[in-house]
Amino acid sequence: MDYQLSETHRLIRDTARRIARERVQPRAAEIDEQAQYPEDIFAVFRQAGLLGLSIPVEYGGGGSLLGLILAVEETAKYCCSCGLILLLSALSTQSIVIGSSEEQKQAWLPRSAAGEIRGAFCLTEPNAGSDAAAIESRAVRDGDEYVIDGEKMFISGGSVAHFVIVIARTDPAAGTRGVSAFIVPTDNPGFSVARLDRKMGVTGVPTANLVFQNCRVPAANLIGEEGRGFRIALLTLNTIRPVVGARGLGLAEGTLAYALEFARQRRTFGRPILEHQAIQFMLADMATQIEAARHLVYQAAWMVDQGKYERQYAPYLSFAKVFATEMAVKVSSDALQILGAQGYMKDHPLERHYRDARQLMIVEGTSQVQRMIIARGLAEGDIVYG
Repeated sequence: MDYQLSETHRLIRDTARRIARERVQPRAAEIDEQAQYPEDIFAVFRQAGLLGLSIPVEYGGGGSLLGLILAVEETAKYCCSCGLILLLSALSTQSIVIGSSEEQKQAWLPRSAAGEIRGAFCLTEPNAGSDAAAIESRAVRDGDEYVIDGEKMFISGGSVAHFVIVIARTDPAAGTRGVSAFIVPTDNPGFSVARLDRKMGVTGVPTANLVFQNCRVPAANLIGEEGRGFRIALLTLNTIRPVVGARGLGLAEGTLAYALEFARQRRTFGRPILEHQAIQFMLADMATQIEAARHLVYQAAWMVDQGKYERQYAPYLSFAKVFATEMAVKVSSDALQILGAQGYMKDHPLERHYRDARQLMIVEGTSQVQRMIIARGLAEGDIVYG
């Protein structure tokens, strides 16, 4: 991998950094407290061209997952919810990029890249989370339409989406080969938002339970062919895992920067706490973990941009996700500890970062699922040492 960022990547990073400092940072605490989707921040992202960074250039996007990761990293330094807004711009479109027809790509990708519409990805159900093969939602062919019935839960951005990618079972007897993927506009009759969840963190992006009841979509909204949905879903998650890692990376960087400045100012026993070895060692460990995570995340993004996100490459994408997200939890916890009682108070952003970080170990495949993927890679020889 070439670790030198291109001029385009540097421009994306610098643009996102400026927006994060000038627009996101002043709103971060309010977004968390109000627990409402920040339409103003979405509009800023749209105007800056940050909503299509992972969409291929021929459909109006930036054509680079690494570009998206740089933008997410900068944004998540101040607000993990706003970083999720950028992530969802890819999560909702990657299935279309990976599996759709040219007609579908032309219909959905340019508008998504321009921020005219936004989507959500619907896989998880009440009885199917990490065990994605257990989904129960049904899609039955009826002439030129499919009729979708089922319930999806924990869907980030589901209540503010204009379309959703729905993974549903079309052949109950065929196992994972009987699962298909559909593009469903949310203004379709039969689609409804059953409830919004009350969350520990990342409150600026709603998480919804969605119900599909006799929801009809044209057969043309089937992504690819029947029976390809499970593979499309897995490949989509593979490509998105480095972006989740970037949310953890950015959150940890912002947390460390805040704790470091506090350590310069806070005095105990007659000197700044930065001069105490106990604090120095904590900060040094935090910085080391951040830099290790950066290399894993950037490498994973580079691999996706090279088209390396099939099963044999999945362990390397899981490395980035599991390490960067668990690192974010550890760093945010240690940073809060450096501030002591003040870190526990809402006067400082670290308690928010700590709450937000904990989500990252769950979404887009739990830490345990990532370890299963890595272990499988070792057993099957996709990862070789020696």
